[in-house]
Amino acid sequence: MRQNLARKLIATHLLDGDMTPGESIALRFDQTLCQDATGTLVMLTLEAMGLDRVQTDLSVQYVDHNLIQEDSRNPDDHRFLESAARRFGLWFSRPGNGISHPLHMLNFGVPGATLIGSDSHTPACGAIGMLAIGAGGADVATAMAGEPVWLQMPEIWGVELTGRLPDWVSAKDVILEMLRRHGVSGGVNRIIEYRGPGLQSLSAMDRHVIANMGAELGATTSVFPSDAEVRRFLESEGRGHEWRELCADEGCDYDHHDSIDLGSLEPLIARPSSPGNVVPVTEVAGEPIYQAYIGSSANPGFRDFAIAAEMVKGRQVADGVSFDINPTSRQLLQRLIRSGYLDVLIAAGARLHQAGCNGCIGMGQAPATDQNSLRTTPRNFPGRSGTAEDRVWLCSPETATASALEGVITDPRGLGLDYPALAPPEGCELDARLFEAPPVDGRGIELIKGPNIVSLPVFEPLPQRLELPLLLKLGDDVSTDEIMPAGARVLPYRSNIPKIAEFVFEKLAPEYVEEAGRLKEQGGHALLAGRNYGQGSSREHAAIAPRHLGLRLVIAKSFARIHWQNLVNYGVLPLTLKDEADYERLQPGDVLVLEELQNLAPGLRLQARIKDREGQLALEHQLSERQCALIQAGGLVNWLRNKAS
Repeated sequence: MRQNLARKLIATHLLDGDMTPGESIALRFDQTLCQDATGTLVMLTLEAMGLDRVQTDLSVQYVDHNLIQEDSRNPDDHRFLESAARRFGLWFSRPGNGISHPLHMLNFGVPGATLIGSDSHTPACGAIGMLAIGAGGADVATAMAGEPVWLQMPEIWGVELTGRLPDWVSAKDVILEMLRRHGVSGGVNRIIEYRGPGLQSLSAMDRHVIANMGAELGATTSVFPSDAEVRRFLESEGRGHEWRELCADEGCDYDHHDSIDLGSLEPLIARPSSPGNVVPVTEVAGEPIYQAYIGSSANPGFRDFAIAAEMVKGRQVADGVSFDINPTSRQLLQRLIRSGYLDVLIAAGARLHQAGCNGCIGMGQAPATDQNSLRTTPRNFPGRSGTAEDRVWLCSPETATASALEGVITDPRGLGLDYPALAPPEGCELDARLFEAPPVDGRGIELIKGPNIVSLPVFEPLPQRLELPLLLKLGDDVSTDEIMPAGARVLPYRSNIPKIAEFVFEKLAPEYVEEAGRLKEQGGHALLAGRNYGQGSSREHAAIAPRHLGLRLVIAKSFARIHWQNLVNYGVLPLTLKDEADYERLQPGDVLVLEELQNLAPGLRLQARIKDREGQLALEHQLSERQCALIQAGGLVNWLRNKAS
């Protein structure tokens, strides 16, 4: 039977289930990836599970998000993560090495392998023919423990690329075109598989840009074939021996189809404040800017910085513009130094920042109030930059640099410059000493916990009956950044759930924390949301912190994949409305009563009674038998602990 590449990768790692879209499948993961904003919870979960040593082929702990050391909290977490990596058997990437996704692809990515990471942009490694999936930390901990990870079998979406990108149009414009067509939920429960003759002109790092931002479509992951370009990439990093060819069978089929003529694309930009709000740059040209930002996991390649350097060579950025350069790794920084490009950028007025996620996650580089910030980052959710009323736009390095030179949003084609011809950079293997290999045996190594690191809270099992007031009614596309803010003020508390819970829904509903605390002693509360609830970051704090405050039930029109699973992992019941018209009649203050929850099972429809009102509320779920058991146990940690005993 002729198969597409995504189904081939799933089939070789399938442990249980049927590869029918919508059915539950269990996968074996060869590798795991953690970053520091989510990794501390993963390590605390491993501790709670009593794990001796990770059971994967390779697991890596990166430190790339919380790099600002304004006090002891972040460095204490870094020491904790390093001790946990030694204790449980992970490789450790020290602060300053760079962003996890390009680093993993450069140093550890293997075509044909599976990777699960506690970061929603883990699918970036699909650029080299991996099946790479972002998930909550509890699922990553499950994979580390050698357990299968369950998910819904996605549909496979074949996107044929033809032609060649014109001058001044780059890979960022390809994924922005996908977002322009399909929006932020167009890829939910789908794997995007790119194919076709247009791939020949896209480098491995170009593909990384596209695969990285597939997360903004809500896709489970994105996959590219492992072809001659992937071979060239691995050989340039001294890892050519790990290459193998992987591609779809000729004449295979897909559940959905799309095509993009690369030659027809023009520079695109996502307006504030959604990655799906995409328009041509020409439509918004002339708007003044305050900031132009090059870098992030979404544009991590040498060419993304080299093109900016070539454009500003012998020029100065416009007065009043902050031109921010964010190298994505030490390796990249070394290449920019050797090539002379770093000197060119600095001479043009650029501000150099350390290798890491930085402003993308709100760790510094916040824009001024009501000023436009053009960024090559993957996301522009409201307030994510660190400025409450921010105006962040997403664009290519070419558009960001052209705009920095002119001081207004500028189509790079209008600068009158010849498009620079860039040769692929020479290989430069990262000094392996910057990665700390795990010891042969970590038993007896003590976890180093600073005063801000608190063990995970213990959650009680699901009762047979819930009687819950509806505390909040939320709209469509609520992101995890809006549930649990990021940034330098909040994320240093990521290892302290009681403390970080004080910031839940800070912007959308400032009264939430106090009201939730009041209701917690009475049995908890419920939330109502619109479509695509929990889009964006895999940050499981957006599930565990509300759960700590007494959240037991979320009813929505639909959920984003990772957040839905995170709710399950912490014992929160995620249900959808059978009739979306019920969204209008439900109001904050309504008390919902659900009974006989001990019978929760796959396919079982639930009826909720609205106390003191007539009529029933028909509710549905997509929970598997295992997920029902997780919720009934009070979450994944309880379930695994019960299973072990």
